[in-house]
Parts: sequence; C-alpha cells; structure tokens
Amino acid sequence: MPTLKPYLSFDTEAPSAPAVSQHRERPHAVVIGSGFGGLAAAIRLGARGWRVTVLEKLDGPGGRAYVHRRDGFTFDAGPTIITAPFLFDELWALCGKRREDDVELRAMDPFYRIRFHDGSWFDYCGDAERMKAEVARFCPADVAGYERFMVEAEKCYRLGFEGMSTKAFETVGDLLGAVPSMVRMRAWDSIYQLAARHLTDPKLRIVFSFHPLLIGGNPFSVTSAYSLIASLERRYGVHWAMGGTGALVRGLVGLLQGQGTPVRCNAEVRRIRVTEGRASGVELADGEVIDADIVVSNADAAWTYRHLVEPQHRRVWTDAKIERGRYSMSLFVWYFGTRRQYHDVPHHMLLLGPRYRELLTDIFKRKKLADDFSLYLHRPTATDPALAPPGCDTFYVLSPVPHLDSGTDWAARGEAYRDAIAEALEATVLPGLRQEIVTSFFTTPQDFQDRLLSYKGAAFGLEPLLLQSAWFRPHNRSEDVPGLYMVGAGNHPGAGVPGVLSSAKALESVLPDAATLRR
Repeated sequence: MPTLKPYLSFDTEAPSAPAVSQHRERPHAVVIGSGFGGLAAAIRLGARGWRVTVLEKLDGPGGRAYVHRRDGFTFDAGPTIITAPFLFDELWALCGKRREDDVELRAMDPFYRIRFHDGSWFDYCGDAERMKAEVARFCPADVAGYERFMVEAEKCYRLGFEGMSTKAFETVGDLLGAVPSMVRMRAWDSIYQLAARHLTDPKLRIVFSFHPLLIGGNPFSVTSAYSLIASLERRYGVHWAMGGTGALVRGLVGLLQGQGTPVRCNAEVRRIRVTEGRASGVELADGEVIDADIVVSNADAAWTYRHLVEPQHRRVWTDAKIERGRYSMSLFVWYFGTRRQYHDVPHHMLLLGPRYRELLTDIFKRKKLADDFSLYLHRPTATDPALAPPGCDTFYVLSPVPHLDSGTDWAARGEAYRDAIAEALEATVLPGLRQEIVTSFFTTPQDFQDRLLSYKGAAFGLEPLLLQSAWFRPHNRSEDVPGLYMVGAGNHPGAGVPGVLSSAKALESVLPDAATLRR
C-alpha cells in the first residue's frame, strides 16, 4: 500500500505570546487534536479568556480534514461539503472578523447527483420546485409524499438540530427532558422507514434516506431524526470552500494565531495525566509533560478513553463498554489526478451498486468486505479548477467498507480493491480512466486506526443509533475524569461538520469560567 506523506505545511507558530506574568493569571487549556471540533473549541476557549495550546499528531492541522498535495494536485482528505455556514461565521465573529473576508463559500447546484446502477440518476438540489420535478420523473404520485417528508424533516430540524445539537446532555434529567421531542420525531423509526412511509418508489426511498451514510450511519438503522439533514441543506444550501476544505482549516488556524494560541504539530499525546482525581495535563509520545487546568480531547472518543485515560480512572467508559459499542463503517478512499477533464461529471456524485440494503448489511452487520460497492465520487475541479494543473482534474472516490472487525488485510487487498473501483468507474462515468491517471494514492481502515487513531478504524466513531445518541453518547464533559472535556465526531451530537462544530458549542455550555480559575 502506498505510504502517505505530508504535502501541505502550515505556519503553526503563534505570534508573540503575552508576557509570562499574564500567562500565570490565565488558566491553561490543552486541546488534543486539530480537527474542526478541536479548532472550534480552541477558538471558543480563547474568546472566553483561556490560554490554549493545541496539540496535533500529524505534521499539519486538520485531522480528518488534512490536505495532501501531489504533483500539482490538491486533495482534501476528508469532508468536502459545508452545510451550515453560520457555524463557521460564528467562530470568525468571536474573533471580531468576517469569514467571507478569508474564505469564500460557493453554493453547489446541484448538491449531489445520485446515479443508480441502471444508469438513471436524480439531481438533488435546494429548490423545492425542481426537486418536485425530479421526484415526478421517477414517480409522479410521490410528489405529495415528498412534500410530506420535507414537513417531517423540518420538524426534526427544529426539534433535533435547533433544540438538541448544542445542548450538553449530562444527566438523566436532560435525557427525560428530550423525550417529548423524540416522540414527536418518532425517533425510534429509522430514516429509511420515514422515507418509505411517504414515498412508494424504491429509488426515491433511497434518495431521501441516504444522508446518514455521510456521517457513518446505516439508513436502515439510524434514527429518523437525521432527516433533519434534508431540511438543513434546503435552508442553508450545500457549499464548497474555494481553495478546498483546507482553506477553512487555514482560516481557523489564522484565528487562533490572532488569539495567541499555538498549534503544535508532530505532537502526539500518549497519556492524559490525572492528578488527585482530575485531568492535570498531558504527556506526549516523546515524554514531554504539559500541565493544564483542563484538557479537551478532539481525538476519537473511544480511542481517548481506551488508550489515553488509564483504566483506574474510568468507571463509565470501561474497556468492556467501549468494546460493546456499535461503531460506524470505515472508508476506502482513493485519491487520483487525471491529465484530462471529465466535464460531464458534477462536483458530487453517488454511484450506487447493484445491491443497496444487502451491501449495507454486509458492511454494518456482517462486517464483511463485499465484492461489489457503492461509491461517492468527488470532483472538486468542477467548481475549483485551481486544485489541479491546467486541463487536469482532481478526484477522490470513497467506498464505505466495514471497520477493522472485518479482519481484512488491507496491505494485501488494497491494490486489488482500488483496481476494481477503477474498472467500475471506467465502465460508467470516467471512460478511459486508467490511461489518464497521473498521480494516485489511497487510504484504508488501517490508516484510520494507525494514522488518525480511530478505534477499530471506524471513520465516524460510534454509529449514530438512537441508543448511542445524546445522553447515551460520550458526554462533552467527561463522565469519568473531572477536568476532561470532549469534542468531535465520537461525542454528542455526532459526526459531520455541523455536528463537530456544534459539539464545541455544547462544550462551551459546561466549561468552568476562566475568571474563577485565574492563578
């Protein structure tokens, strides 16, 4: 398997720090990880008067949103769409700035093209009339059902996203307080059941229930509350950050620099130190100890508890409980650049294979690497040609696969799996692909575990099932270690860019006041 190497560097040195005497007066927070959740948490901490240090294992910031550069091509490693721009705008506003002065977010149209195995496709967008016309192409009788589905999605948005995403669920009382909303959303149903209740066409049922796959969930198991994504997208659109997702990472790092916060890369945390029963700092892999008043982990939640917090300090998140959790699928991601452009391919495309429900059962329940696959094809140069040399295209193609409990030897299987994907793409939407490729590399579930320190190589942490959501998910304030706080995909409210940014807002609601901890 190709070895991944860094191809994008950041200036991660902070500007001149305040005087030592000022440092002694400000409590210190260490943030582990510089994904979107960690960067957002660090900005919010800085705005509240904390002195902050961000520690990143990789050689550049971003976590799953890391950026690779090869042979003149720019590849975003992870998230590719922005669906809640206001969550970024809030971070810039906390620093007295405007996001649009640093990063342009360009609206996508369509949001996605969903291509079925028979060659038919559905162009998914934010315009209600065009969506009804697309629905009518497949089943005119389902137009009314689509409108009913969107009413349900809007209700889930108001109750689920607006009502719960930034609330830290800490007590059983918090959980009981959410029960009426859960009942109104019929949260015990799966999102596929919700779609099937309103739509008769099998393809349309897939179109309006696939969204949880973007955050690591099986549409046949994940709560119907996640229909809120459809409403979120229609309200705010789907956007692309010009320059790539890495432009947002650079912008957030710039905000931290303005606050005097260093982002230290190549700084892997080996252990969260616990002194007299509370988090007191971290120990790095090279043995360096950094003291802190609080520790905020943006690392994978299961990995944090299993590998960074010693067992004697864990009463809730024991090894046995961590192992019993149901984890999201993982991903095989192939990044490649072509010497020609494929103008018929939109920015975002889903290519569904011959099986749908059965493939998801293989991935999520049987933990079996199947011979067939469904794919997400990302062509950012459709919007942003600067991400490739002139006349070329940048791509990545993502295949959902089981996490490492499948037992797959990815070092042995990776190249063959990539070849199978290349053959499928060449036969459908990218004719002549293999002879056009000029640069290529891929990542596997093994990389998610070894490079990104994700438990079992799961790409999104715990699967977003009803009984692994809200109070049942790892809390934003650790249940086990006072002074330890959590943000990111594995914690409440969950994965996806809106989820991890919202976790930083939820964190803010349970943080101690920096003024009360001044030394």
